[in-house]
Amino acid sequence: MRDTTELNRLFAQLRSASPVGYSAGLHIRFASPLVAEANYDPKWLEHYAANAYALRDPMIAWGLSCEGATRWSEIELPDPFQIWRQAAEFGLNYGVAVSCGPVQSRSIVGCARADREFTDQEISKIVTIVRTLHEISEPETDLTQAQIQALRCIAGGDRHAAAAAKLGISESALKARLVSARERLMARTTSEAIQKAKEIKLL
Repeated sequence: MRDTTELNRLFAQLRSASPVGYSAGLHIRFASPLVAEANYDPKWLEHYAANAYALRDPMIAWGLSCEGATRWSEIELPDPFQIWRQAAEFGLNYGVAVSCGPVQSRSIVGCARADREFTDQEISKIVTIVRTLHEISEPETDLTQAQIQALRCIAGGDRHAAAAAKLGISESALKARLVSARERLMARTTSEAIQKAKEIKLL
């Protein structure tokens, strides 16, 4: 089981290191991160999502093609949708991008501030946090057969009572299996656990 307390502690450190916010996608697989956190201005996040900018963001394009860390101002990629300019309207004037991990399971994090460029020392600290986040959020690659069966029943549309009856266990035992599967996969909900299990080919 992964330590969600440690994950939250590291995200708190990232918040402290990012005066106007950060966006983190950990273990991006099939264009979707297994863990996603962001605390930019909610209006910017809403605007970003509504325009599907994740598919057009030069920072993400850089992160998918490179590993390491760079200031946003040093990313020399086309920005036809003027995402940098629009981000600046929400106070995201300066930033750093960090990318780590294999391309099939990459973590990409952006941190921003309004007043000045990040120093080398600040970037080094952020890189350490991001690499640790990547390591501790590494998804489990195995579930017990009991956990897989429980998830499979729910994924197939069974309600708890029906799934428990099908497996010949009590409803409380079924719920315990679902809870342990969620914890192992670092999922907040059973539906999220099912999705993650499918992504790593366990279902």
